[in-house]
Amino acid sequence: MKNIKIFYILSLLPLVWLSACKLNDLENVNQPTPDQFSKNASVAQLNTLVTGSISQMRANYDLYIDDLGVLGRESYRFSGSDPRYTSDLPGANGAPLDNNAFYTTNPYASRYATVKTLNILINAVNNTNIPADTAKQAYLGVAKTLKAHELLMVLNMQHENGIRIDVNDPEKLGPFLSREESFAAIAAMLDEGAQHLTTAGTRFPFLLPSSFADFNSPSTFRQFNRGLAARVAVYRSRFDEALTLLTQSFLDLNGNYTKGVYLNYSAGSGDRLNTLYLAPNATGDIRLAQPSWVAEAEATDKRLSKVLQRTTPATSAGLTGTHDIYLYRSNTDPTPVITNEELVLIYAEAQIQAGTPAEGALALNKIRTNAGLLPYAGPSDKESLITEMLKQRRYSLFMQGHRWIDMRRYNRLNQLPVDRAGDIVHTQFPRPFPEVGVQGG
Repeated sequence: MKNIKIFYILSLLPLVWLSACKLNDLENVNQPTPDQFSKNASVAQLNTLVTGSISQMRANYDLYIDDLGVLGRESYRFSGSDPRYTSDLPGANGAPLDNNAFYTTNPYASRYATVKTLNILINAVNNTNIPADTAKQAYLGVAKTLKAHELLMVLNMQHENGIRIDVNDPEKLGPFLSREESFAAIAAMLDEGAQHLTTAGTRFPFLLPSSFADFNSPSTFRQFNRGLAARVAVYRSRFDEALTLLTQSFLDLNGNYTKGVYLNYSAGSGDRLNTLYLAPNATGDIRLAQPSWVAEAEATDKRLSKVLQRTTPATSAGLTGTHDIYLYRSNTDPTPVITNEELVLIYAEAQIQAGTPAEGALALNKIRTNAGLLPYAGPSDKESLITEMLKQRRYSLFMQGHRWIDMRRYNRLNQLPVDRAGDIVHTQFPRPFPEVGVQGG
């Protein structure tokens, strides 16, 4: 995958582009000049923006997963070059997170960089005479779906701070919206994307990466869109809405649980490697499973293959782990955006919450059976089934950025393990320092 090279004017930190970047700061050395994107763009230029947006989605994705994994007590991240993975993120001595640290600013800036590219794509489509309206709808449907996904990732970290949704005009940024207003705007964006895809014909006028193989037409991409919308709905506790959205998604209770949308990687020139992969038994840079993840798993759970016992335990800053995270077996393995397994778990949660616990338990048992476990034999009251659902999400969606969010939305962060005296579990990341004093900040 070729990358669009985006160069921002940086005086302090990457976020400065929110107030300073103009269209001509975006350059692609292999395509026409940036000004040509703004009006009457060619098909090749529009397709480059699609490709570049998906490529940009991978920037700092590993840091996002590390951030949420450590805060959600899924993982330890040991780094020979930065002790903040074992101090700031696990809340050592009760200290708050730093609003000017890499773990706060870099994921934030990367997600908005993708949003910027998608905004350029949307503006280019709207200012270009595209003969086939179906092609225009296809570009807009994909762009708004991906933009909503990126903004949701920002909101996941910012939580009650809320986020900026309108950043289309760098000279006139939209305000920070509340958390619920941000969710509503993201949901509306997904709905708009779905409507565009409904009228986008049967084929895309562009190619998507191979990791979108099952979702490379308007109708199947719309199923991806509706799956993301169902995720947003359960985050908003709109469970009946989630069930409706799932009927339009690629949910298949009896299907392939690994089917889904992924981001791919390669060792090709100019491409990215999956840096969530670290070799087993490494020293220096290490990702370890938080010990309770292994200790609290059922013995026959196939999902234990996501970790690998080290020949020697690793210790840093008073934290010790015995199992390396082994989700990825090479640095070119794809990373999931959303899978059928997550949709089955959303279905289970929504059914339990909507007052049909037997149907929710049935879905949970499908997850358990797929993992090599016996059917659930615990109490059938709502609270017990929610606990079981969260447990299955813990193991099925391990290190996909869900555990911290799940425990937070069920007010159970106090149930996460605290490894050292004085550690705290953070509830959100601070608003990044470069936003302080910026328009609307």
